[in-house]
Amino acid sequence: MRPLGCDDIRIRDPFVLPVAARRTYYLYGTTDPEPMREDRGIGFDAYRSPDLIHWEGPFPVFRPPADFWGTHHFWAPEVHVWQDRYFMFASFKGRSCARGTQILVADDPLGPFVPHSHGALTPAANDCLDGTLFIALDGQPWMIFSRDWPAIRVGRYSALPLAADLRSAAGPPVDLFPVNAAPWVCVPPWANEGPCYVADGAFPFRTADGALALLFSSWSRAGYATGIAHSLSGTLTGPWSFEPEPLFDGHGGHAMLFTDFGGRRRLALHQPNDPPPEHPRFFLCDEIAGTLRLR
Repeated sequence: MRPLGCDDIRIRDPFVLPVAARRTYYLYGTTDPEPMREDRGIGFDAYRSPDLIHWEGPFPVFRPPADFWGTHHFWAPEVHVWQDRYFMFASFKGRSCARGTQILVADDPLGPFVPHSHGALTPAANDCLDGTLFIALDGQPWMIFSRDWPAIRVGRYSALPLAADLRSAAGPPVDLFPVNAAPWVCVPPWANEGPCYVADGAFPFRTADGALALLFSSWSRAGYATGIAHSLSGTLTGPWSFEPEPLFDGHGGHAMLFTDFGGRRRLALHQPNDPPPEHPRFFLCDEIAGTLRLR
């Protein structure tokens, strides 16, 4: 099997897990050929690489069991290491229930991943998606997620405390901010049923001085984009301030950060946003004056 390049991989919402002991990067994301289908979802595939250039795959890492509650919209899997196991945060929708993020688990980066939490942990009353793991300074695990259209017209970010085993919630969710609090966020051109603001792909990170920041994606004047929010308190409760312009404004987004094996910080996102074909893109970035700049 010949190695694949990034242009050979069709993927949305890319998430990179570097495993130093194996000198291997694992790439996860939305990989169903028709991710917006309303009748069925297939599962998630992954890829692996020693250098972010040459990739092997796809490897099937999750296929739903026969009694799985999610039937379609298999979106945005992320894999985090916690207590020496691999936990996948992924979003699903059922025919008779709202979209939500469930946690899956495996003993290897290539799975197979199996359900771990008791169904979706996000609030059942809302369509929610894009759950990501955040560990607070006191060691408390949280899931940051989006409440989004069509259930609400102004998407917003929330956070849910988790039990230490990541199997259940440890309390009610807390509100972070509405996505249109960022000055660059616009109504997308396809919103033909009134104003709508999309909140996608939150990803928390710390700056060099320990301040808490959050990547997030929405629509700008130029198209799908990724921006940065900063917590003035250093905690999830904020208050939050916003970079006046997006970090990336080139028809791509749903970004995350990782450190490569050379110790450099990289931004991963998919581009272009309009399917098909969406590809993974990796950018070196630097921290300047407490925020990120792409090289």
